[in-house]
Amino acid sequence: MPHTPEPHEDHDLDLMPAPKPVHYAEQALLGALLLEPTRLADTEPLLAHDFDSHTHAALFTAIRTLPAPDPDDHAKDTAWLNAVLDHARPHAPGLSASYIHALIQFCPQPKHAAAYARMIRADNARRVLRAHAERLASTATDAGLPNPAASTLGLADDIGRVLDALAEQFAPHPGSFPRTALPSAIPRQASEEDLDEERLLLATATAYPAEVRQMRWLAEADFILPLHAALWQSITALVHRGDMVDPVTVLGEAQHRGLLTGSLSPKNVMALVSTPAGSPEYWGEKIVKRALLARAQTVAARINAYTDDPANTPHQLITGSRRALADLNALRTRWNRATAPPPASRHKPPRAAPPPRATSPPLRPTPPTSRAHR
Repeated sequence: MPHTPEPHEDHDLDLMPAPKPVHYAEQALLGALLLEPTRLADTEPLLAHDFDSHTHAALFTAIRTLPAPDPDDHAKDTAWLNAVLDHARPHAPGLSASYIHALIQFCPQPKHAAAYARMIRADNARRVLRAHAERLASTATDAGLPNPAASTLGLADDIGRVLDALAEQFAPHPGSFPRTALPSAIPRQASEEDLDEERLLLATATAYPAEVRQMRWLAEADFILPLHAALWQSITALVHRGDMVDPVTVLGEAQHRGLLTGSLSPKNVMALVSTPAGSPEYWGEKIVKRALLARAQTVAARINAYTDDPANTPHQLITGSRRALADLNALRTRWNRATAPPPASRHKPPRAAPPPRATSPPLRPTPPTSRAHR
């Protein structure tokens, strides 16, 4: 078995992780090109930034930049190899002549250069996707952005364009969906302000049920607290049936849905839906936005899980990532409906955002699902 060379700069191997498969693909490809420079044509559309190793990228750039030598002359002397080394060394100071020659000895088959190039491009696709997913997660959690929802959706669009570009480079194949075990949805952290906004939605929806009829863009899954989601479902059920809506009728619907328990009394329910402020649309938009940002974090975690699984081929990464983005796009559709200007025929002056108010202690019991009906 041939000895695996390491760059001169990577001298302390005990402190380094084991090389990844792409490391050996890069070495094999560079060895093929140094031995037979005409093989460069077999590597298209490989670029220097596709390499994981900076040293290897510098060598590849030098090989692409310098004119290929005459094959007969190249077989007799090392003039061209020396020129490649001189061109690359300013960008990779640790590079040595001995490493250049070790690469040539390491290459198993120069005629397999195209296969080595595909391995390098595939690994770069994995890194690019992961970098975009990390940016998506970071943006979705950045509270300092002026418009986090728009910024997050813009990055999701960037990922979609990256996936389209990768799909043109890598051919599909049977059984292309990844079998990676996906992480659970990221737990949503509920601040008191978040929960208070959900409580205010319930109260204003009870006070202004006519506006609730236009809020089909708000779903139970958007709520942080399951109790609030169940009470929202009670209110919307009354509205869409055309029944009368007030705190007492909401209490009756909650009772029929099995929400009243030892920890949730009728008085608790009445308190939750009896103090309106602002408008249902105002609070509903806030809830959907939080759900959108939370979904973006989950999508980013799923894409990261796909990229972390070395068993996934490029096409599996593309397929899995597209399916993850589809979950975010479904919520994007509802967000767009929530924030779209109302038709002129329904236009009315918006109710102003309410001033800060004292809040009651949060109610957190989870409603029993076994007795609830839809």
